[in-house]
Amino acid sequence: MTKVGFIGTGVMGKAMATHILKAGYPLFVYNRTKEKALELIKAGATWCNTPAEVAQHAEVILTIVGYPSDVREVYYGEAGIFSSVKPDTILIDLTTSTPTLAKEIYQTAKENSCFALDAPVSGGDLGAKRGTLSTMAGGDKEVFQKALPIFETFSKTIKLQGTTGSGQHTKMANQIMIAGTMTGLVEMLAYADKSGLNLSDVLETVGGGSAGNWSLENYGPRILKGDYSPGFFVKHFLKDLSIALDEAEKMNLDLPCTKLARKLYQDLCDEGYQNDGTQALMRLYSTI
Repeated sequence: MTKVGFIGTGVMGKAMATHILKAGYPLFVYNRTKEKALELIKAGATWCNTPAEVAQHAEVILTIVGYPSDVREVYYGEAGIFSSVKPDTILIDLTTSTPTLAKEIYQTAKENSCFALDAPVSGGDLGAKRGTLSTMAGGDKEVFQKALPIFETFSKTIKLQGTTGSGQHTKMANQIMIAGTMTGLVEMLAYADKSGLNLSDVLETVGGGSAGNWSLENYGPRILKGDYSPGFFVKHFLKDLSIALDEAEKMNLDLPCTKLARKLYQDLCDEGYQNDGTQALMRLYSTI
């Protein structure tokens, strides 16, 4: 059985790594805070003290961390993956990062006789727990095919989008869409609330029509309960929208709605809610 390394056992990562472990893969894990990996260790994963140590054991390494700077540290740091990676290792970055960094990792992997895929995911904490994430990959087809059985442990939809960086570009398109549905969701609820409507009834009715969407179905009920716990952090979504707008600018593409969504999420961070879930955008509109 392929030895798998997993770096980053946060909200998403822990659930994804659990699926890999349950599928029978020997699993080597690292996280900056060891406490977040304790459940995996108790379930049979092997703890490693550094990303470099993970690289010494694993044949396939998956990473999912917070920011592009974290990705760079995990791969290029003094105790990073590239300091001890073995030839023929497959490196898969699941982090929502930049296409430019994905291409850099691909090139460095090639120089080390290794392989790399950028493969960000969508579906939030619920998708990770249920093993129904959507995985969007960029890289070489042959490498993707080898990694497919591992993707299948935590994904429902898996697609190779194109060459290196294509996975990240697809995730940017995904986040642009989510920004639109989330702003629509909270403004719909704010309007319905001001109108004196029963919000549970509104969610059920609207969700059964042409306005139904994933955010409404999964985050609408959380908002009504005042549950702003993170399935995906506000601070990370702000990062994603900034990457999307930076990439759009490089292509001379103006995205005014996405710019507005970024401003709203920046306002939310400025008010101290950066560690809430993305549905906390409702805080800017009402006390629901």
